[in-house]
Amino acid sequence: MTLPQEMTLIEITTPGGPEVLQPRRADVPVAGPGEILIRVHAAGVNRPDALQRAGKYPMKPGMNPIPGLEVAGEVVALGTGVTEYRLGDKVCALTNGGGYAQFCAVPASQALPIPAGMDWIQAAAVPETFFTVWANLFGLGGAHKGQRALIHGGTSGIGTTALMLCQEFGIQAFATAGSADKCAAIAKLGAEPINYREQAFAEVIAQQTDGKGVNVILDIMGASYLNDNLKSLGMDGHLVMLGFLGGGKAHDVDLLTIMAKRAVITGSLLRARTRDEKAAIAEQLREYVWPVLSAGRCLPIIDKVYEYTDAAQAHARMEGGDHIGKIVLRVE
Repeated sequence: MTLPQEMTLIEITTPGGPEVLQPRRADVPVAGPGEILIRVHAAGVNRPDALQRAGKYPMKPGMNPIPGLEVAGEVVALGTGVTEYRLGDKVCALTNGGGYAQFCAVPASQALPIPAGMDWIQAAAVPETFFTVWANLFGLGGAHKGQRALIHGGTSGIGTTALMLCQEFGIQAFATAGSADKCAAIAKLGAEPINYREQAFAEVIAQQTDGKGVNVILDIMGASYLNDNLKSLGMDGHLVMLGFLGGGKAHDVDLLTIMAKRAVITGSLLRARTRDEKAAIAEQLREYVWPVLSAGRCLPIIDKVYEYTDAAQAHARMEGGDHIGKIVLRVE
């Protein structure tokens, strides 16, 4: 394949609302040492993309300012030292930014072959969410068969992925959502839905677990949920923070509950992890999750697909909060 010199990408013209996402022409990136260049066919849309667009995501020096944390496509060039992929291979990959573009260079260690039977759209919805859920629910949270988990935002891309993996690996799951339709979607995924507009989730957890609580909580709300999350944890439970939609600074924290339950409060930013750390997560996914996906289970739930030049509309839908599953961009 003869590569073009230029491509179209979607840039953040200035921090702001979805309308600041605009297409522009730019040079096709070059695959550096240990990298592959991917001709992108689809790119996933994720909450960190919106935070970055709004100027609220911590960007370390050297990070790619173009949004897009996951892509699916074909390998069209190999950087020096790459031996695990060949030209033409179909892959999905966790990027270090730059996914909203026709071409994206990513470390080969952050790419995985597209599971059997998956199309571009499904494959693009896998990396960021599966890397995040695996590293946090199963890694930091230590979730395993026979345990109980509470997933906040149960119908988001992260939420649906977490619930499917809980079902697959024998973990009893509870999940919060704010509408009857979303609660019905959670029930279809094998979890116990909690409508946070009608029920206090900490009370439901206490009732449903006979006061034992859950072993792991994945939380996207932060400060506003902190004390109720602590009430919901069982002994030696892990509260894993993935976001702070309800505030980033907590006051009047119930320290006694943390001490009495020996609770662990932790969290992480996937993009800030090192290349080696991301490579290790990829290998764990290849071993434990890729056979599941190739067997046709735990496939990502797709809410809506937009052309990549309509990224502003995709962001508006995500921030509107009505979506169930992943929003994906189709790249020409």
